[in-house]
Amino acid sequence: MGTRKGNLMSVRADIKVLDCTIRDGGLCNNFDFTDDFVRELYKTNIKSGVDYMEFGYKASKTLFNESDYGKWKFCNEEDLRAIVGDNISDMKIAVMADVGRCDFRTDFLPKSESVIDMVRVACYIHQIPAAIEMIEYFHELGYETTCNIMAISQANSNQVEEALTMLSTSSVDVIYLVDSYGSLYPENAAALAKTYLSIAEPAGKKVGFHGHNNQNLAFANTVETMSYGISYLDATAQGMGRGAGNCAMELLLGFLKNPKYSLYSLLIFIEKYMIPLKESGVVWGYDLQYLFTGQLNRHPREAISFTENNRKDYCEFYKELLDND
Repeated sequence: MGTRKGNLMSVRADIKVLDCTIRDGGLCNNFDFTDDFVRELYKTNIKSGVDYMEFGYKASKTLFNESDYGKWKFCNEEDLRAIVGDNISDMKIAVMADVGRCDFRTDFLPKSESVIDMVRVACYIHQIPAAIEMIEYFHELGYETTCNIMAISQANSNQVEEALTMLSTSSVDVIYLVDSYGSLYPENAAALAKTYLSIAEPAGKKVGFHGHNNQNLAFANTVETMSYGISYLDATAQGMGRGAGNCAMELLLGFLKNPKYSLYSLLIFIEKYMIPLKESGVVWGYDLQYLFTGQLNRHPREAISFTENNRKDYCEFYKELLDND
């Protein structure tokens, strides 16, 4: 443990690339993507060699009003099939289910009846028992599962190890290291990756990484954690995601040496769909307000509010954050 796996020139067969543009990017525009956009991204991901595409959340229709959001907040089976049909491609379909924000016992079909392949269970570290209950339920239904432990940068090492030990005895397939606040640097991301791998690998579990770009380090942290053996890598087209966004898919596909991954189709998609989306006023990406919350290891909600209010008084905002720390 602790040694790098492969090198910059080698191809690792264990790598899986997961596109979460619609799910994490949906947090920027209330999941209001056109069917044309989603269908073209689906086709693009297949041509690009992407292994999984996450279409959105399976959110509770009792907690969230369907008319307030685009359809990818809920990922109804018929909406998915309208895009992918029976998904005869090699790419797998994923959705996310948040602990406490979904009706998982009523809203999921058995895998044999659904076009979904993987359910990603998102939780905070104190919700691990509830997450495991969901994971076991989805496993029984026949789905691949991940557990995405959010805001890990705020947990202490004992909590992390306890959570990983609990998950290692569950049926989960992949345990995700999630830098929710974009506060990790390659050095401490690598240290966490080694901890995750040291507990997950002996139990036969894979480990994934999901980065946020508050300090322009989402790609660097993805590459660094991957170098120690993390194999499931999240990315989005042009880094589109909540707040400062995520690791940019074009960076990741351009970096990976496996010839199955190709950049050309993605670049055409960016030209035709991502640039007009940005020009239409949808906002995401690195900016000073996100840098501050990343440096301070805080949830970006205050920075998101700063952005929505079109504020530009960065120094004043930074002082406010320090006063509230």
